[in-house]
Amino acid sequence: MALFAVVQAAFLLTLLSFRTYQSEVLSEPLPWTPESLEVSINSAQQCLYLQWRVHNLTHHQELKMVFQIEISRIETSNVIWVENYSIPVTWNQVLHWSWESKLPLECVTHFVRIRSLVADASIPEPRFWSNWSSWEEVDAQKSLGQDPLFVFPKDKLVEEGSNVTICYVSRSPESNISCAMEDVPIHGKRLSPNVSVFILNDVRFIRETGTNIYCLNPSNMSGIILYVSKVLEEPKDFSCETQDLKSLNCTWDPGHDTTLRHQSSQRYTLFESFSGKTKLCEHKKWCHWQVAPDSQETYNLTLTAENQLRRRSVSILFNLTHRVHPMKPFNVFLKSISATNATMTWKVHPVGNYSTLLCQVALHGEGKVIQQHNVSVKVKSQYFLSELEPVTEYVTRVRCAAANHFWKWSEWIGQTFTTLEAAPSEAPDVWRNVKSVLGSHIVTLFWRPLSKSHAHGKILFYNVVIENLDKPSSVKLLSIPAPANGTELTLDQCSYQIHVTANNSVGTSPASIIVISRDPGNKNVEEGRIQGTEDGFSLSWKPQSGDVIGYVVDWYPQDPRCQLQWKNLDPNTTSTVIRSDAFRPGIRYNFRIYEISTERIAYLLEKKTGYAQELAPSENPQVAVSNLTSHSFSLSWKDYSTDSQSSFIQGYHVYLKPKEEQCHPGFEKVVLSDDSVCCQYKIDNPEQKTFVVENLQPESFYEFLVTPYTSVGEGPHDAFTKVTIPDEYSHVLIRIILPMIFCLLLLMVLCYLTSQWMKEKCYPDIPDPYKSSVLSLIKYKENHHPTIMNVNDCVPDAIEVVNKLEGSKIQFLGARKSLTEMEFTKPAYLYLLPTENYSGPGPCICFENFTYNQAASDSGSCGHVPVLLKTPPSQLALLTSPENLLKTLEQNYVNSSGGSPAGETSLNYVSQLASHMSGDKDSLPTNPPGPALCSEYRTQMAVSLGLASPSPSENSSLSSVTLLDQGEPRR
Repeated sequence: MALFAVVQAAFLLTLLSFRTYQSEVLSEPLPWTPESLEVSINSAQQCLYLQWRVHNLTHHQELKMVFQIEISRIETSNVIWVENYSIPVTWNQVLHWSWESKLPLECVTHFVRIRSLVADASIPEPRFWSNWSSWEEVDAQKSLGQDPLFVFPKDKLVEEGSNVTICYVSRSPESNISCAMEDVPIHGKRLSPNVSVFILNDVRFIRETGTNIYCLNPSNMSGIILYVSKVLEEPKDFSCETQDLKSLNCTWDPGHDTTLRHQSSQRYTLFESFSGKTKLCEHKKWCHWQVAPDSQETYNLTLTAENQLRRRSVSILFNLTHRVHPMKPFNVFLKSISATNATMTWKVHPVGNYSTLLCQVALHGEGKVIQQHNVSVKVKSQYFLSELEPVTEYVTRVRCAAANHFWKWSEWIGQTFTTLEAAPSEAPDVWRNVKSVLGSHIVTLFWRPLSKSHAHGKILFYNVVIENLDKPSSVKLLSIPAPANGTELTLDQCSYQIHVTANNSVGTSPASIIVISRDPGNKNVEEGRIQGTEDGFSLSWKPQSGDVIGYVVDWYPQDPRCQLQWKNLDPNTTSTVIRSDAFRPGIRYNFRIYEISTERIAYLLEKKTGYAQELAPSENPQVAVSNLTSHSFSLSWKDYSTDSQSSFIQGYHVYLKPKEEQCHPGFEKVVLSDDSVCCQYKIDNPEQKTFVVENLQPESFYEFLVTPYTSVGEGPHDAFTKVTIPDEYSHVLIRIILPMIFCLLLLMVLCYLTSQWMKEKCYPDIPDPYKSSVLSLIKYKENHHPTIMNVNDCVPDAIEVVNKLEGSKIQFLGARKSLTEMEFTKPAYLYLLPTENYSGPGPCICFENFTYNQAASDSGSCGHVPVLLKTPPSQLALLTSPENLLKTLEQNYVNSSGGSPAGETSLNYVSQLASHMSGDKDSLPTNPPGPALCSEYRTQMAVSLGLASPSPSENSSLSSVTLLDQGEPRR
């Protein structure tokens, strides 16, 4: 037992000694440790480039080795990347390795070290890692300039959707630096007092010029441009084909364009694997490939797309003869064109040794394919087109493809042509409307224009042949120029057959026949009502006789400006639905149903009227008030037409607003839409258009409104009309007062007429001297122009001057001096003595015009009348010439025309043509000078007291002027 313990202890000591020796041997450095490690920075790509060597390799020795590389950030203990790099190593070889950093290298300091492991099979195991190389420090901030603020990375290119890390480096620790991307603030974390890092996730493409990112503090700003590119896509629809078996045309869809400004664009390359040829394509969507002259038929082409960030490729394998896409045909012509036929010819381009192509001919009309045919062609061909419509524009096209191995049709090539005209193939659709007026029929014919497929050309005119069935020899032809669609005929009570045909430049259509009977029959057909729906108007009828060839339904709106429409129906039809886009809500339409007999005579079966959609009335009737009494008044609206309304009038509502708000018998109280309360009377008969409102209170006022009502509502509640009820006796008073007023007015008119008659007989208006017929009696000397107030043509006799007021001052106009006040006891007379040539007193006829002075009627004197003066004649004597006297008279007359003021002198007019009378007994002297004999008419004159005295040197034709005493009362 003791021996076993001693042996065990000895074994353990030996084993311990061996392990210690082994560890010492293994701890010795291996001979192939990496040496000469160098680290550099590529700021543009944000990469670290490493290069090193392995010494102690013998000449021509090659070993497979694994190098383990560690990268730390900020501190050597903060290892962020470990990678094993395997590569065969030879003697004196320089090894390279690169690493791209997600964090810009300028932001923080990096550390790199490396060790190796021999992984070659020639070296027996166990294999151990060599010792680590010393840490290599990489500090990019040492190469920065003196700017206070930096942002990294500079001009970085990334794909859309990538995550990007940026940072800013400040020369001094600052906490008030903010950063933004396209003016949108971004937030990050601080790595050190001078460095902050921002992570941008899923960046998007904004513009080709890049995305702006900047950081700033109160005094500085710095920024970068981040280029975000679209993701390079794999080319789609990659295909190659040939037109002549000499070259290939390859096309593809590149997808998104990844090209950015200031960045290289994407490139496309073609590679053919059998020949090993490569071609750089000049375009982004297509590329030409020259076919090999050695008749290579199979091709394997690879298209590669690449940019700075990615590379994509796609391949196709094909037989050249299976990808033939011929060129389009040429020399396409149309010949032998008629109304229904045409012939098309064309040529094709040859394709290598292929002698036959398959061509497709297509005929288009009105925007759709009408005919399509396939034709085998070698060099040229033709095709006969038939079953065409006259006067129709067609487009014929042709394309070709390989006949043996179809790949694609060529492009279309075509020609447009128009067929010739032909005679119309169908009779016009004709209808009529008949009205009986004064023993004749007014027939209005309507016809629809023929469709293009039936007209076969431009319709020039319509022939209307009118045949009298009672007188077969009586035929009348009317030619109606197109585009007229109807005409009006006046026929007598005979039966007529009317033929209507359409004509173009080639021929005439079949005739449409209508017979107008002398007795249309069924005149008294009652009109029924019909209600339209969204689908139209549904009509049905009962046949009256079985021997008919069809039915016609015509309709027209209530508006007379709209034209009649009609629909033809088969003889077995007894119902139909009339649809039209012209139907409008609120418009009444009238329908008539006719049956057409075998003799082509139309008989009226039914009449219908209705609305596509009824609308509430839009206006109320104009109501007139009549028969207004103290207890009632009448309302009437007879001019209101019920047929022109927007729905069927079922009756009327009469609304009445009494002052006491109590409804009369027959009225019911209702509340209107404006919450006002009034009384309503309902009239159920739409034809009743009068209403009498009774049981009213005298001397009160009422408001009323009349509105129609229908199944869809009533008319608008417009403003009510006010009516004032008179008292019970007002009408009696009116009956008494009105006749009295009329009689009074009549009496006033009679009095006025009587006064005018009296004035005309007793006090006529002053005649106009210039219009007097006496002028024709005057004989003028030396052909003077006839003048009434010309002194030279007459010898005045006397003028009577009458003062209106005593003690008035008389102003002479010529001298503008006042005369002394004088009192006249008698009327003053102004004697105008004859001139020296005057023959002396003689017999004279004179008269006094009583229109100027009625007081003159008291005096029966005529001639030269003496005047008794209280004032010495020397103070009143005036010497004047006839001319000055006339001027003064005219001025005084003008001044006194507006009215005579106080103290103004009035004048009596004395004519020279008067009967010879004795002087006035009261005023004339006992021995007045006898009147001179007047041989001719003398001018009539008037003189006032305001005459101006002429100068002494003037020769006067009047010897003296005497003013009489004014104190005598006026006669």
